[in-house]
Amino acid sequence: MNPDLPAPLRAALDRALEGVPRKGLAERAARTSEAYRAGRPSSGVIREADDALAYALTRLPATYAACATVLAEAARRAPGFAPQTLLDAGAGTGAASWAAAQVWPGLAAVTWLDASTPFLTLAAQLASGGPPALQGAQAQRGDLTSAGPWPRADLVVASYALAEIAPDKQTSTITELWAATTGLLAIVEPGAPAGYARILAARATLLAAGATVLAPCPHQAACPLVGEDWCHFSVRLPRSRDHRLAKDAVVPFEDERFSYLVAARSGVAAGPPRPRVLAPPRTAKPGIALKLCGLDGEVEPRVVPKRDKAAYALARRLDWGDVV
Repeated sequence: MNPDLPAPLRAALDRALEGVPRKGLAERAARTSEAYRAGRPSSGVIREADDALAYALTRLPATYAACATVLAEAARRAPGFAPQTLLDAGAGTGAASWAAAQVWPGLAAVTWLDASTPFLTLAAQLASGGPPALQGAQAQRGDLTSAGPWPRADLVVASYALAEIAPDKQTSTITELWAATTGLLAIVEPGAPAGYARILAARATLLAAGATVLAPCPHQAACPLVGEDWCHFSVRLPRSRDHRLAKDAVVPFEDERFSYLVAARSGVAAGPPRPRVLAPPRTAKPGIALKLCGLDGEVEPRVVPKRDKAAYALARRLDWGDVV
């Protein structure tokens, strides 16, 4: 899945930036980035339209890239799943909706749920040149911690949303998200220990509710990384000139680290699970060393020797997050 912003979304963002002083946006972006790194909710810094635009400039590309990667994996695991409806919970700029529309072009109806008026307004502005489902998206202003029920949908996505919610409200939020899901629920969080902890808690809640975890785990057992490491992945995306200026960056690309979970209702058919690569493969003289999450719920170190030419050729094409 291409991590670049779709051309209509890039064009819409460029139009939204026309005539807006970059210095002011950079200052606002710095405040939002500081809040993001500190784990503070965006509600404290996204107060008006230019705040939302600064956030979009710095975070929309990475959020889209992570969501596109996760949803493409969801489609690979459940190849017959073809959602008609989407609930984008904590929609923000609508990045997850754009990713879903790229993975499933047949998407017919989208609902954005967010407590921020500036975000909902910007999401609608950016979607004006997008697919029909996004152009006609229904915006619903609401806090994810408020009591449901929320609109039911084939696909429910909560991207970078749990970080905005107080820990004592997260279990009830996951329960409401699952109640709204008729097919797949995808949750994406920052690829840091705190984000992984939120994913783990959501996973436990969903398994207790009868969900089947499709990805990234190839099993339904306890996570074997607890206490040793954290499960996260990475996607590389290009930075535009404005993106580099807003982040005071020189490097023309960015690596977004993320943790995620895809859970399915019993009616969603999935392909057989396979071990997943949990870290960048290491190439050494004897061969390629892989760290795998195995089907038995254990971490499985595996070395593919150079002498096994066929297996080695396959292993060379594997990347962090791929399945074997």
